[in-house]
Amino acid sequence: MERRYFIKTLGTGAATVALASCGLRKKDGEIDPLGHHTGDIPTDKMTYRENPTTGDRVSLLGYGMMRLPNKVGGTASNHNESDEEIDQEEVNRLVKFALDHGVNYFDTSPAYCRGHSEESTGSALKASGYARDKYYIATKLSNFSPEQWPYKEGVKMFEDSLRYLQTDYIDYLLLHGIGMGGMEAFNSRYIDNGLLDYLLQQRKAGRIRNLGFSYHGDVEVFDYLLSKQDYFHWDFAQIQMNYVDWHLADETNARNTDAEYLYGELEKRGIPAVIMEPLLGGRLVNMPNHIVATLKQKRPEDSVASWAFRYAGTKPGVMTVLSGMTYMEHLEDNLRTFSPLQPLTTEEQEWLETDVANLYVSYPTIPCNDCKYCMPCPYGLDIPAILLHYNKCVNLGNVPESMQAENYWKARRAFLIGYNRSVPRLRQAIHCIGCGRCVEHCPQRINIPRELQRIDSFVEKLKQNTL
Repeated sequence: MERRYFIKTLGTGAATVALASCGLRKKDGEIDPLGHHTGDIPTDKMTYRENPTTGDRVSLLGYGMMRLPNKVGGTASNHNESDEEIDQEEVNRLVKFALDHGVNYFDTSPAYCRGHSEESTGSALKASGYARDKYYIATKLSNFSPEQWPYKEGVKMFEDSLRYLQTDYIDYLLLHGIGMGGMEAFNSRYIDNGLLDYLLQQRKAGRIRNLGFSYHGDVEVFDYLLSKQDYFHWDFAQIQMNYVDWHLADETNARNTDAEYLYGELEKRGIPAVIMEPLLGGRLVNMPNHIVATLKQKRPEDSVASWAFRYAGTKPGVMTVLSGMTYMEHLEDNLRTFSPLQPLTTEEQEWLETDVANLYVSYPTIPCNDCKYCMPCPYGLDIPAILLHYNKCVNLGNVPESMQAENYWKARRAFLIGYNRSVPRLRQAIHCIGCGRCVEHCPQRINIPRELQRIDSFVEKLKQNTL
């Protein structure tokens, strides 16, 4: 949500509290009224990890280009995804600032930002003035749909990536989302059509410097690829890892695999890990207030986000930790966390994996990471906005169980007013027909139609006061 919508929705006081809870560690200067530090950020303190295969010196903080800042057409009441245009000037500013402060790994995909992320990333890197050998570009073969499975379509996607990114080679190329659809889908996407053989040839030719994969879904595919390491020689792998998913992945999503297993299998083989979703799509920042308070009691001056980033970065087999930094305050906070990284103690790691993680999963949030792979909905629903509004209300205690709840009337008003402000009426859950088209694209394997129907039923009960 853009900042002006966020503040308008929550109110200035609530927004101040929420932003302050994400405030930066008080190291370099004073804190402004919104919880932002104003001091200088070091330019020469970034923590780096070496890729053992190539010797690349990679910044431990990687820039995820999935959620880029937009110029938004219209107003909050008619805010529509089709009106959004990437704010290229702001992307250029963020990328240049990141490079100036030591970030050198930029992760994009043909599927991000409605197909525009690669072009935006390429333009920003070119505009930065940095030589091509000063940063690493990661992108993906995002051939999710069956019509993209033919060999020629895969080759075209790779060539298009080079063109959009304005480069002659890709530093880190990933097979995108292996495990989604199981072995059958993997074979159709990469093996039966000869596409993986083509990518191996491109690596040999130097047009791909490192070849790897990102994993979601069926662990059989993950295990198969690692069992063939002597043949494929994977240079790296991207996995979802955070302190909740370390032991409790199946609690947030029944199709997830515990990160402890994924990371352990990579570490045994010496394959560097790239970490995605260290914040669970922002859910490990936008948590219930008393969980935030628990973290603040340990380190009052640290941001909530820094706990999750320090957790991921502490693992020695991690090469880089990706963060989708849409706003400058996100980037500044993360730069302070990784410049340099202060590793967690063993006690702190165990505390996050057990006490904090178990407390978190006790809340009935929906495991939406706002990746927008489910979009566009053929019936016009804004699926991520619906799910994220529900999750926000869960965290704020605005999802009452019944009319007898002490805060029912206050929660009812907050949920309904916030829903109408966050999601235009024509894009709300009531319009879901249950076609299921979104489900096959969701990396978290959420039963989206079921959740939308549940939310719509809840909304109707609130409106009719029949909860």
